[in-house]
Amino acid sequence: MLRWTRFNITSVVLGFAFLYLPIVLLVIFSFNESKLVTVWGGFSTKWYVSLLSNQALLDAAWVTIRVGLLSATFATILGTMAAITLVRFTRFRGRILFSGLVYAPLVMPEVITGLSLLLLFVAIGLDRGFWTITLAHTTLTMCFVAVVVQSRLLSFDQSIEEAAQDLGAPPVRTFFEITLPIISPAVFSGWILAFTLSLDDLVIASFTSGPGATTLPMKIYSQVRLGVTPEINAVCTILIAVVAVGVICASVVTKRREVQRERDERAAAATA
Repeated sequence: MLRWTRFNITSVVLGFAFLYLPIVLLVIFSFNESKLVTVWGGFSTKWYVSLLSNQALLDAAWVTIRVGLLSATFATILGTMAAITLVRFTRFRGRILFSGLVYAPLVMPEVITGLSLLLLFVAIGLDRGFWTITLAHTTLTMCFVAVVVQSRLLSFDQSIEEAAQDLGAPPVRTFFEITLPIISPAVFSGWILAFTLSLDDLVIASFTSGPGATTLPMKIYSQVRLGVTPEINAVCTILIAVVAVGVICASVVTKRREVQRERDERAAAATA
């Protein structure tokens, strides 16, 4: 049994303070009345109001949201298909190469990934812009979805699928009516993870962006180089809130799905 000694408590407090104290300070100073981000001048929400008139930030935010939604959706579809292939089809020619290609973005430095994608888009003559960023983020986040879904499929009871097929359900119908609802918490968690990574990405977007397709992290970075303003704090606070709400929703949905699955399994066992 773990005993909470003073050393353990101090270590936990210092660890959480190191991780979250800068974020808390950023959120607090986003409500600062003063233009100086390091001097507290009183509580005010005027910087959030001024964001509504900052068209450059609004355009960058809209591009980021669209890229995140599309790339997360594409990555979820492709990552789920890759996970099913790796789990269900264990013997096919080129499996090791395929798994290596799927997991490569996990360990590949983002600079190398961004540069290689830039060279690819230039070689095929694809103009850099919104769609190149979307394709790049799909490539980056697909492997994370594959890992999340694969971990769920490894513990999946395939006898449920076999029972459905014995009753006459074709494989496609079995997947959409049996397999997909069961693994949906993992799929949804993979989508949330992919969306969050897309919102956060700066390096790959910098390589693959073009005129008229500036993401919010790129815009924030370019403005921070000239000096941090309270508007930047407000934008970052909104991003933190969006990510936090998404993570909480994913956790709640996953927990409810798991509880419902355990209840269904107990009911099936009692019936048997």
